[in-house]
Amino acid sequence: MGNALLRLIACLNFPAANVPADPLTEAVNENLPSYSVIVALYKEAGIIPQLLGAMQALDYPRDRMEILFALEADDEDTLTAFRAHNLPDYMRIIAVPPGFPRTKPRALNHALEQAGGDLIVIYDAEDQPQPDQLREAARTFARGDPALACLQAPLRPVGGHGYIPRQFAAEYAVQFDVLLPALNGLRLPFPLGGTSNHFKADVLRTVGGWDAFNVTEDADLGLRLAQLGYKTSLIAPPTIETPPAFTQAWIPQRTRWIKGYMQTLLVHTRLNTPLKPRAWLGLFLGVGLSVAAAICYAPFSLMVIMALLLTELQRISDPAHPLHILSPFDLSLFLLGTLSGMITIAIAARRAGQSVTWADICGAPVYWCLQSIAAGFALWQLATRPFHWDKTDHTPATFAIQPLYEDGPCAYGLGHDHHRYPDHFAHQSLG
Repeated sequence: MGNALLRLIACLNFPAANVPADPLTEAVNENLPSYSVIVALYKEAGIIPQLLGAMQALDYPRDRMEILFALEADDEDTLTAFRAHNLPDYMRIIAVPPGFPRTKPRALNHALEQAGGDLIVIYDAEDQPQPDQLREAARTFARGDPALACLQAPLRPVGGHGYIPRQFAAEYAVQFDVLLPALNGLRLPFPLGGTSNHFKADVLRTVGGWDAFNVTEDADLGLRLAQLGYKTSLIAPPTIETPPAFTQAWIPQRTRWIKGYMQTLLVHTRLNTPLKPRAWLGLFLGVGLSVAAAICYAPFSLMVIMALLLTELQRISDPAHPLHILSPFDLSLFLLGTLSGMITIAIAARRAGQSVTWADICGAPVYWCLQSIAAGFALWQLATRPFHWDKTDHTPATFAIQPLYEDGPCAYGLGHDHHRYPDHFAHQSLG
């Protein structure tokens, strides 16, 4: 019921505050803060050309930016793929020495020690951020509250075809265009996404960086920032990603996410770490409800359906003595939860500029049931392999992001100036 009500409330309009441009910052590049872009990757040799193109498309002064690729020292294939390219001076490779745990946050912490920027952003190997994302983040930090420590850009899975990719894209739209704006509008902390997080470097070092033992280090860090008195917010320029293509790729990824959410709940609800009220509410709404829903949805749905079938069979066999296995409250909860989720998908897809069909909306409950399967694996891994990192394999995108050049929004929901970014990788493919 809490999950259903949260989604219905979140569907209300929570517009993000538009930060006016600072003429001085926009006019003189020397006034921009220095930026460190960190990309942690492992066994991603096939995606290096796409990654380099996306990083080179970033619209930020090259003398104010560095791009650090954090690779495991024994990842020879990816290192070889990088050596095949002549990296510009502002890009460099950082070899992460062997150690335990072998996780993305540990690699990020190693890169953080060598990062020299005033601001830091994290990307994944398959990410294609909108070119002006760094400028927008720098502008928002400059005009924002001094306690503002982190900005989250929305993630847009684009280019997948089939049931899992379409449901994955709809789920991301719900997360980044409905739930997070609602939590942010209520001034509550929210779990960060695993990529496109922009930080003030000094604050990030003050709070200790990322928890190397948490497999959703982003969710943990967002709540830790709130617990220590810092604020997080959102920016509009998105990052394009490719969704998992098949269930076999989706299940390990979702298992890791749910296991990391469970770790975050365990860490932040310890008796020796009292939570501030706002941090506790953000933890409950952003993390706790997600874990509870993932564990309970499939078993609860199965019980409701079986109870309905048994009741109908009893009515047919013995009309004089019908059974009433299912209470009206249970059935109401089932219908309210399902309908609220479907309504949220429709609204989120419209906000994100995605096309969603009735088949996508009606097929969502099956996708939610798959979450329970992943939650079962997550519980098992939490007990047996708590720090194991399920690697998600990425392949180069088979699409080109094609903004619409008319006066309307572009394909991923935002205006785009193709004259300002003539060298953007999408434009090269369009000629």
